[in-house]
Amino acid sequence: MTSKVTFRQLDVFVNVARAGSVSAAAQRVHLSQSASSQALSDLEYQLDVALFERLGRRLALNDAGRRLLPQAEQLLEGLTVLVETAREPQGALRGRLQVSASATVGTYLLPRLAGRFSEVHPETDLQLRLRNTQGVIDDLLQYDADLGLVEGQCTEPRLSSEFWCRDEMVIVCAPTQRFAAQSRLSPEDLQAAEWVLREGGSGSRAIFEAAIRPHVARLRVRMELDQHEAIKQAVRAGLGLGCLSRLSVAGELERGELVALETPLHLVRDFSLLWHPERYRSPLWQAFKVFLQDASSIV
Repeated sequence: MTSKVTFRQLDVFVNVARAGSVSAAAQRVHLSQSASSQALSDLEYQLDVALFERLGRRLALNDAGRRLLPQAEQLLEGLTVLVETAREPQGALRGRLQVSASATVGTYLLPRLAGRFSEVHPETDLQLRLRNTQGVIDDLLQYDADLGLVEGQCTEPRLSSEFWCRDEMVIVCAPTQRFAAQSRLSPEDLQAAEWVLREGGSGSRAIFEAAIRPHVARLRVRMELDQHEAIKQAVRAGLGLGCLSRLSVAGELERGELVALETPLHLVRDFSLLWHPERYRSPLWQAFKVFLQDASSIV
């Protein structure tokens, strides 16, 4: 039988995979829900294989769908490049890239770098999403992001990762706290202190706990917050010690609003780039990854 697979069917397939439902995909491809549902059914008929598992109202890629998605994305990308090359012989870099980043990278590094990249490539659309580390991993596994940036190293075996750059974390307190006058905190000080920390699942929290575990039997966690700014405000108010990236507290340290404390803790960590090895890596994906690698020495 001659295949009658169409680019519209592939477009619906890719967008259902990304959005998780036919209704959401229909809005993205500017079709009615019924037309989108029919296009997906026609594709599965032409390929003679089911591409999704129906989980209530949500559609999740099955093994066949995960295997075929990168090829469908590549075909659609090729069509886009063909049309854009015909319209603009210079071949300017175009397209949309979804990037998920954990808090420190996404707040203090990525917006500036994405802005510089967009200045060079104004026809590109970088969509940035702020998550904790586990959220970035989930986005990549669910095909909701093309590229991820996280604090620490990724142990998820289904993802590819590589070192990007290094970051220093510091223990900080309010200048009015008694610890501010000490030249160096002892393990006993760390045990006695109350802490304001990131929530579980964040890269910052994992790095901190790994560093302090040999010195402190049980942490006295007073507050858990999911935003750097909230942690800084709580620490400035004298509610406890915090552990934050030096990038995030540079202004407060310079103005004397926070004090960096000397401790026996080793708080240097890596930032990593993550991606799904089965996801299609477009020319835009490759260009942005090279840009990030080149920028790693100056961040």
